[in-house]
Amino acid sequence: MTERQILQAMSGLMAGMFVAILAGTVVANALPRIIADLGASQSAYTWVVVSELLAMTATVPLWGKLSDLYNKKLLLQLSLGMFVVGSLLAGFSHGVELLIFSRVVQGIGAGGLTALAQVVMAAVIPPRRLGKYAGIFGAVFAVGTVAGPLIGGVMVDTSWLGWRWCFFIGVPFALLAIVLLQRTLKLPTVRRRDAKIDYLGAFLLVAGVCALLIWVSLAGNSFDWASWQTAALTGGGVLLLAAAVWVEARVPEPIIPLTIFRNRTVTLTTVASLLVGVAMFGGTVFLSQYFQVSLGKSPTVAGLMSLPMILGLLVSSTIAGQIISATGRWKVYLVAGAVVMAAGLALLSTIDADTGFGLLSLYMAVLGIGVGLLMQNLVLAAQNDVPAAELGAATSVLSFFRSMGGTVGTSVLGAILANRVASEMTKGFEEGGMATAGGGAAGHGAVPDMSTLPEPVRAVVEHAYGVATADLFLIATPFALLALVAVVFIKEKPLKTTSGMERLAEEAAAAGTPAADAAVAEPATAGTGPREGGPGDGGTEAARVG
Repeated sequence: MTERQILQAMSGLMAGMFVAILAGTVVANALPRIIADLGASQSAYTWVVVSELLAMTATVPLWGKLSDLYNKKLLLQLSLGMFVVGSLLAGFSHGVELLIFSRVVQGIGAGGLTALAQVVMAAVIPPRRLGKYAGIFGAVFAVGTVAGPLIGGVMVDTSWLGWRWCFFIGVPFALLAIVLLQRTLKLPTVRRRDAKIDYLGAFLLVAGVCALLIWVSLAGNSFDWASWQTAALTGGGVLLLAAAVWVEARVPEPIIPLTIFRNRTVTLTTVASLLVGVAMFGGTVFLSQYFQVSLGKSPTVAGLMSLPMILGLLVSSTIAGQIISATGRWKVYLVAGAVVMAAGLALLSTIDADTGFGLLSLYMAVLGIGVGLLMQNLVLAAQNDVPAAELGAATSVLSFFRSMGGTVGTSVLGAILANRVASEMTKGFEEGGMATAGGGAAGHGAVPDMSTLPEPVRAVVEHAYGVATADLFLIATPFALLALVAVVFIKEKPLKTTSGMERLAEEAAAAGTPAADAAVAEPATAGTGPREGGPGDGGTEAARVG
């Protein structure tokens, strides 16, 4: 594909990716108002968040496997369509039950977008040229992650919009993405008469993951970490996943081919992605709360204060991607990213309620630079080192474990934050001669409304959240160092100069696959003009299998 064709196709992919990220983040600042308007409980508050995250994380491997068997563009448009349906249901919800159901539908669609966008990129862009485009995707990911809460806060604060537009706002982007993909993305339709879906393995995998995610999401809030609910959910989850592994090892078309873990690069990038999820998402998700509670900022201002981290990620991922595409060297950026990310987390572990915004901005920028160098390039390394037929599975495995790490990290660090805040508030109230108030506030478990607190109490609460948030970054730092260890042992291999579709054709030809079993119905490029030639591809026209 020419540069212009790739950019045209990426416009739809970027719109879809932005929608997927927005679905999970836009309700962060709007949830208190949503739950109050619907007359729901604190338990429902948790499930509105958890249901979307569960559905997205659990279905990513299934979407990845489907992309190895069926038309990727059609699957991508199907996931966008599911997101539109879920968004409309959520926006028109008048009860929390429908809202939670709609979030599940949104999550399934977002899972498809998360997995398929990167799979499609690898299918049409050679790894040697993929770096600079992956940098753009990293920037979209960052903007969606941080802009979501800001957009949600603005919607809620605007009287003529309201919280329902937090869900409606993603619909135009999703519809635009469907249209752009239809017009600009041309992928071969692979027909395989022997294609099979391992439904039993998919069920066991999704059920096991959901059991564990429900446990880490609700433990410490709805029930104690040491309780019968914990034993039931963890025991059941482990048994289901063990059964899934047993099934996956015996079926011809597993959802997650266990053989890909024999590849050292895939295994190490998967471990690193899990650790990045814990460190990155587990630490930064509480920054907005720190801005609002400890620094006393409004939801809108809190969203704007995260801009240094976005800019750091945007600049580093874009520049590193361009250099990787020009030089073909990538491991140095993985190692540098892990080092810088660990440094950023360590610096953020020194913050408190009195930290100036200038210093805070510097620390966040350092963290953003590290994540920008590391996150997308882990996917690039894995995609470069697997057979084309396993691109979908490898990509979805990395996305799955990164989401899993983020979910576990957010839940566990959230429980640590709650306990640390409670102990610091109790200590502060006792030292200030307000022991009774301290006991009540510390045991409440809800985020306080800072505008209603008297000055002495407010100072104690601000200090408690400042200290507790710093502790979270201190705890997250060792996970970043472990990610550094993992990427150090990844072996750097030359980036391939043929796209996934061209590699699939070569692999099929080498294996002697009959044309009828892997037929291409349409060219892999958009248009019939000349395509850019590169080393190893001979400047041939769109690859045809068989």
